[in-house]
Amino acid sequence: MPGEVRVLVHQAAYDDEELAAVRAAYHRVSARMAKVPGMLGNELLRSPADPTALVVVSRWRDMTAFRAWEQGAGHKDDTAPLRPYRDTRLDVPFGIYEVDAEY
Repeated sequence: MPGEVRVLVHQAAYDDEELAAVRAAYHRVSARMAKVPGMLGNELLRSPADPTALVVVSRWRDMTAFRAWEQGAGHKDDTAPLRPYRDTRLDVPFGIYEVDAEY
């Protein structure tokens, strides 16, 4: 049975100035996204193994809610502040996953 959805978007910051910029952009995007129907929350994660690697993980009520936002007019504007920091080391800097099991 389909349930919650997680969207992972990989970011990169190569020095302290870029890290500060990613964090600031994350907070701007999060403030915008807090108003989106079906979005349950998000996190900015940083890898201890590779401090240049970050990922924004967003939680969605279901795929329908995520797709409605993704296909809407505001999608690109909502996420624009983070776009310059996408991790270009990856062929595909994002992933969309449905929760299959949880405890």
